[in-house]
Amino acid sequence: MADHVYNVLFLCNANSARSILGEAILNRIGAGRFKAYSAGANPKGTVNPHALQLLESLNYDTSFARSKGWDEFSGPDAPEMNFVFTLCDSAANESCPVWPGHPMTALWAVPDPSKAGGKDAEQHFAFADAYRMVSNRIGLFTNLPIHTLDRMALQQHLEDIGRDQSRTN
Repeated sequence: MADHVYNVLFLCNANSARSILGEAILNRIGAGRFKAYSAGANPKGTVNPHALQLLESLNYDTSFARSKGWDEFSGPDAPEMNFVFTLCDSAANESCPVWPGHPMTALWAVPDPSKAGGKDAEQHFAFADAYRMVSNRIGLFTNLPIHTLDRMALQQHLEDIGRDQSRTN
């Protein structure tokens, strides 16, 4: 089971910031164990330039980044997901597709950094804060002993990651 690569889909409404961050972070820290993807309920069509700038400043390759709809991951030719994490409350209220393979899901809501007002510095801070929150959750997730937990215990851990982090954000 240690050789198994888990597919993870990060969802957000626009797929322009938080879910893109999740995809980048998990593909870096979970390389070899996890393969991350991202999508949106109502994709914006472009990735937020602040998200790209932040990732590039942290030496991420951003060539993967594109805003796309979640329908790409619900069809018969899509990779089968093991986990689907929703990073925004608005996408959690959407009517999600039925994912092939019935992956485990959890809400890990993070405030939308693209809604930050103010000057450039405040916007950069909002994106850095979103990155921190998503990164912390992914760190907790990647350290779970997934292959030793039964489905109910794993689901509880996934939900706890979203709840516990929201108390400290």
